Amino acid sequence: MARTDQSNESEVLAGSSRVLRFAYCVLAISAGARALFQVATKFNQAPLAYGLTTVAALIYWVAFLGFGRRSPQAWRITLGVCAIELLGVITVGILTLIERDWFPKDTVWSDFGIGYGFTPLLLPIAGLWLLLRQETRQAYGVANKL
Repeated sequence: MARTDQSNESEVLAGSSRVLRFAYCVLAISAGARALFQVATKFNQAPLAYGLTTVAALIYWVAFLGFGRRSPQAWRITLGVCAIELLGVITVGILTLIERDWFPKDTVWSDFGIGYGFTPLLLPIAGLWLLLRQETRQAYGVANKL
């Protein structure tokens, strides 16, 4: 049975969403465990860095959930957290290069996420790209509301 272009696009959307959900889940677990340990045992050593790692872990959890739901609200929230994440990674990445004293310990976003293979920088770009595609907006019910 031949597949139509529409069914192939749906497979692309479903596959892309699964890959992003998996990546966000891995980051949420790793950053969350790291933040939990750091905040519980040595928060006073680098409160800004450990606080930012906690924020990153929460953002990753919200993105993980958002890529798994198909509603206009989920789309808006996921788009927002991906944009905030990208802004955070770029801001913290720049600050860790020019104001090293502010970050005596690394965050997930330090040096643009180098400690995580730059995944924190690449994921929100991929997420925003996927969320802004017409097919994705249709799947979330926001096709003509951008």
